[in-house]
Amino acid sequence: MPAIFIFMNTWHRWAIIGLASVFLAGTPSAGSDAFEAARPGRVFRFPRDHGAHPEFQTEWWYFTGHLESGRGESFGYQLTFFRSALRPPESQARSAWALNTIYFAHLAVTDPQGRTFISREKADRGALGLSGAAAESFKIWIDSWKAEEKDGVVILQAQAEGLGLNMVLKPQKPPALHGQGGFSRKAADHPAASHYYSLTRMETRGSLTLGGRTLEVRGESWMDHEFFTGSLAPGQVGWDWFALQLSDGHEIMLYLLRHQDGSLDAASSGTLVDPQGRACHLQLPHFQVKAMGSWKSPHTGAAYPAGWEITIPGAGYRLNLTPTLPDQEIRAEAPARIAYWEGQVQIQGAKDREILSGKGYVELTGYAGPMRMGND
Repeated sequence: MPAIFIFMNTWHRWAIIGLASVFLAGTPSAGSDAFEAARPGRVFRFPRDHGAHPEFQTEWWYFTGHLESGRGESFGYQLTFFRSALRPPESQARSAWALNTIYFAHLAVTDPQGRTFISREKADRGALGLSGAAAESFKIWIDSWKAEEKDGVVILQAQAEGLGLNMVLKPQKPPALHGQGGFSRKAADHPAASHYYSLTRMETRGSLTLGGRTLEVRGESWMDHEFFTGSLAPGQVGWDWFALQLSDGHEIMLYLLRHQDGSLDAASSGTLVDPQGRACHLQLPHFQVKAMGSWKSPHTGAAYPAGWEITIPGAGYRLNLTPTLPDQEIRAEAPARIAYWEGQVQIQGAKDREILSGKGYVELTGYAGPMRMGND
């Protein structure tokens, strides 16, 4: 059995997961055909669909946001929980030690004033209650790290080595279903797909621990929830993903899937969400993304785009995105040793003749080397 599994987000965020051999030694895993595949026509039911979907092999709950302290300091944060199944759930577990699922979490904070970007990771087995995700309610945890819905709000908690969050998130809009009613294709000529929705604007308050200080903070967050069984399509090497919150009350999600020859997969797409929460699907011809400048990582040597111009002619948008810090590269520790850029951006632009601003998060993968899928 390989010592490492590396699972990538086939769609907007194939996040990198390094799995130590202590979890997998002697533990056979089922093939993807043992799990359900994403298909059109799923009827989402909330709050149940905020919970886990163990019939699918891979799932994550991805939180990003923008915070301000009472002293006017601003921060970006990311907290992600991943569920990776080795085999479908059993109606009667062989033992409380039975290992069917691995859970991972990733915490990162961007501090533009202090010019620092800090990240932490956590992983554990889905046995003995060490980690898990409820199937009938919104609750994911790894040890003391958790995301849990109570009385209509989501509680986030994570603390590790001087970095931490303790926050309450209140959705301001209903879930936005991406693609065709939540069925999101990830390749034009391959069955790769997911079920995917977002809570695109969540009022946020709580505390942030950073550099020996604990600050009371307020701001806005975004949550992506995605579940699927499958892999990257042949020839795809990476993706660029954008989650943008604009001052006119709209939100935009876009993802660009890149091929080895530099071309974009025709399944690249996005969603425009209006102030009332209505979602409009955007196909690749409906928008343009132009990279503006580049940044070379001193850690990996990878060259990433370092700014973007996004236009959506049909909606009148022309937006310029600038990273709040150049270096927001996440480098997975051994044994994975894979790097990607995940960072906060500031937005300036206009809708028709109306000047606007905003904040967002961008993820860039495949720039530090082609992404690998499955057993390695």
